[in-house]
Amino acid sequence: MPRFSVIVPAYKVQAYLSACLDSVLSQSYPDLELIAVDDCSPDACGAIIDEYAALDARVKPVHLAENRGLGRARNAGMAEASGDYLIFLDSDDTLTPDALRAVADRITATGEPDVLVYDYARTYWDGRTARNQLSAQLTEEGPAPFRLQDRPGLLRVLMVAWNKAYRREFVQEHAFAFPPGYYEDTPWTFPVLMTAGSIATLDRVCVHYRQRRQGSILGTTSRRHFDLFDQYDRVFAYVDERPHLACWRPELFRRMVDHYAVVFTRRGRLPRGSHGEFLRRARAHCRRHRVPGVRTGPRQALVRYGLHRTFRALRLVSAVRRRALRSAVRPVGALRSAVLQLHYRVQLRLPLRVDRAVFTASWGRGDPAALEEAFRAHAPHIRTAWIVQPGWEHAVPPGPRPLRPGTAAFWTALARSKYLVHDALPGPGPVKRRGQVVVQTRQGTPLKHTGLDLQERPAAARGTDFAELLREVDRWDYVLSGNRHSTLTWERVFPGRFSTLEYGRPRNDVFQRATSADVAGLRESLGVPEGAVAILYAPTYRDHRRTQQPLLDLERVLRRLGPRFVVLARSHPVHGGPLGTGARVIDVGDHPSVESLCLASDALLTDYSALMFDYANLDRPIVVHTPDREAYEASRGTYLDLRSSPPGAVAHSEDEVVDVFATGRWRDARSDLLRAEFRRRFCPYDDGRAAERVVRHVVLGDTEGRPRVVPLGRRNPVPSAASAQRRPARAPAAALPQPTGALPVTETR
Repeated sequence: MPRFSVIVPAYKVQAYLSACLDSVLSQSYPDLELIAVDDCSPDACGAIIDEYAALDARVKPVHLAENRGLGRARNAGMAEASGDYLIFLDSDDTLTPDALRAVADRITATGEPDVLVYDYARTYWDGRTARNQLSAQLTEEGPAPFRLQDRPGLLRVLMVAWNKAYRREFVQEHAFAFPPGYYEDTPWTFPVLMTAGSIATLDRVCVHYRQRRQGSILGTTSRRHFDLFDQYDRVFAYVDERPHLACWRPELFRRMVDHYAVVFTRRGRLPRGSHGEFLRRARAHCRRHRVPGVRTGPRQALVRYGLHRTFRALRLVSAVRRRALRSAVRPVGALRSAVLQLHYRVQLRLPLRVDRAVFTASWGRGDPAALEEAFRAHAPHIRTAWIVQPGWEHAVPPGPRPLRPGTAAFWTALARSKYLVHDALPGPGPVKRRGQVVVQTRQGTPLKHTGLDLQERPAAARGTDFAELLREVDRWDYVLSGNRHSTLTWERVFPGRFSTLEYGRPRNDVFQRATSADVAGLRESLGVPEGAVAILYAPTYRDHRRTQQPLLDLERVLRRLGPRFVVLARSHPVHGGPLGTGARVIDVGDHPSVESLCLASDALLTDYSALMFDYANLDRPIVVHTPDREAYEASRGTYLDLRSSPPGAVAHSEDEVVDVFATGRWRDARSDLLRAEFRRRFCPYDDGRAAERVVRHVVLGDTEGRPRVVPLGRRNPVPSAASAQRRPARAPAAALPQPTGALPVTETR
């Protein structure tokens, strides 16, 4: 008897069926049977199922003599099932990697519940992925298993059969079966949840719900959408036959009215001319199953009372209103823009405010935030402001006055502040006034090609206006550099009249100032368990890939490494989505300070991210994962050959990543030597005073503060993440083991 019976009905899905079957048979939890039901499909579905059955004994092919529809095909699959639990999967959807293992573990942990509800994500034909918006209902916090009365919010989660695992004996005991017609999930899911004696949840995406561009059943225009009325009749008939379920009638009524409203308002479902009939039947059903005292929203009320003409009139009024607003917005927006530009031109003619400085950073805080703090510490007479980049409001550092792009205050600050410090300004660059000082911090040490070098790499350039880029370069007075490599690169790829301040990276100053208490507090705030090895995973953006799918299955990696490891998953800002799920995968993609994440971790796992140059200051292990080196170098190009001069161990595949950490190569003597040489080349000036040197030079005129190299042993020690947990909060930070030999750090003359 297998643990799972996965039932997959197939009809006209030959293009997607193989991916569906592969996602089941490749699961790391192999104790399953796959019952593939050919619902008399006119395409190659039946042949594909037979091919898989010939190759894998776990596949049970079922061929129906006539097309019965999705519900009846599932029933045919259930008749052949012998597993402990039933799992339904539509043939154009897929299971996520290790989904069945996660389901099996949760079932065992919650005492074999009747039903386990797990999460899903919608995957769109254009590559987008969006997790279920009601995933909070699937939290694993609190007692488990439970009854539906304890978590009634589950009835608001998408009412489908394929996001649940069902104990087969429970299904057989209550003779649950799917009815014919569209929306067959409705009279299955509601009764199952209401009847279940024990329910559990799994807060993990186990199914990728494919959103097909065309061809899905619910996206087809047909009178069969009227089947929805029969399905809700079945639901209420089930409740009427069981008086102890009468308490669910109000919620079922609300769900029914809302469902009717969705079908009625969704374009392309009901045939032309049938909307009035649909509303009349909806009104009759609402009267038949009416529950006194139940309130619904305005849209649902129109459906509930069958107000077809009112509905059409309101829709017409709404459409006219939207068009009028769109027509009005354009001239209003143009007028506002003109007023702001006039305001900016006026401000440009007023005197500079020599006691003002404006800062901003593209993503998070970085060097501009470190410099803003240094301005307040070493030039307190300068008042600072911070331009809040759209989408990064949470990353505004404490202290400076926030400015929103496009406001009058924003244009005033750009026109009249003496100091502009940034790595990129939003929108077109401002006018450079005589007397203004622009400090361009850049975004770390250059590893991948940038600037004019992108002229020969159109995939990475992504439509860059190089003429505008050079006009922007002409506005710079100073460019920060952390090492000789950066200096030579910036001056070549951004040719201009600026001065390079090879003083170190200001954002790395915090690494030399951090104490054991700071590190321990950061780990606790991020939820890193005490004694765990925290790996900061920070991959970069792939210009050669349209969709930025993760290159590592983090949950699988952690399962193979064991419970001692956790991952802090930091997606690239352009990626915009989580890199993985699981109890030991901590999503830190929205954390405003990558420096804090570095301090809280024990090792860095990355690919071509410039973060490796900053992380080397901590003298903690770095592992480089380069599975697509040829494609990346062909599309973007790199200034450093990571094969010949890596900062630590190099892995070319997921298996090698696991091997590096499992065998200890991530922190062996060879890795220490590689990291020491890497630090010698790229971190010569990061001694904790880079920001101070920049402020003294730019603001106070101290041009004698250029750092010089001194032995590494004289640098301030940085506490390790692991050792920080074992020290008292006020204990001084102990130095990490330093490599032998004289490696460079800095002092000021």
